[in-house]
Amino acid sequence: MSRRRFGFWYRLAAVIAKPPLVVLFKRDWRGMEHIPAEGGFITAINHNSYLDPLSYAHFQYNTGRVPRLLAKAALFKVPIVGSILRGSGQIPVYRESTNALVAFRAAVEAIERGECVAFYPEGTLTRDPDMWPMAGKTGAARVALITRAPVIPVAQWGANLAMPPYAKKDRVRLFPRKTLQVLAGPPVDLSAFYELEPTPEVLKEATEVIMGAITKLLEELRGQTAPDQPYNHQDARAQQRRKAAGEGDK
Repeated sequence: MSRRRFGFWYRLAAVIAKPPLVVLFKRDWRGMEHIPAEGGFITAINHNSYLDPLSYAHFQYNTGRVPRLLAKAALFKVPIVGSILRGSGQIPVYRESTNALVAFRAAVEAIERGECVAFYPEGTLTRDPDMWPMAGKTGAARVALITRAPVIPVAQWGANLAMPPYAKKDRVRLFPRKTLQVLAGPPVDLSAFYELEPTPEVLKEATEVIMGAITKLLEELRGQTAPDQPYNHQDARAQQRRKAAGEGDK
């Protein structure tokens, strides 16, 4: 099977979500021709707003290739939302390392069945002060090297202007009407890694290639140049702790 049927739950989610998205936002969608018409594949997307999963899902739904997203397990316990996630075949991700492997197995199996699996490689909303993609986690690369499925990079911009991440006030800014921009690019070439042992170093390098492709697309959307090095939240927190410790010693 190469295409996942929409099914009741996907159609219900579309009935609920699409009308307000169409009314409240303008759309600038590009690169749909890069979404494979047949066979399993991966999409790798940047994450800069709580709203952007809806923006991406709307774009992807309209290509006819519905995605299976890896979502936090806690969301599956939310009334109605959890029912929609389970019914539409989304994949729960658990923090525990042993259970996390279940999500990757489910992703591999879905791709082998000819489906699309969507990854947010950053793992959370970007912490970059200028909203560029952060350094990615290796899950998408790991699944890509196991399946050798095409990896389609996707960049988004605009949802963050309507619903800024981590905003303490004015958390929703619908007016003036924002444009939800989504741009899909050609498959990322990971062939150089296929015959290599998937060591942490190899997975990190493959992830950097994926994140680099997403960042290039976001540069195109924003008309700006990203920093040479992606923001690393762990490194930034460690630097803050060192600085705080140094000031405490004075």
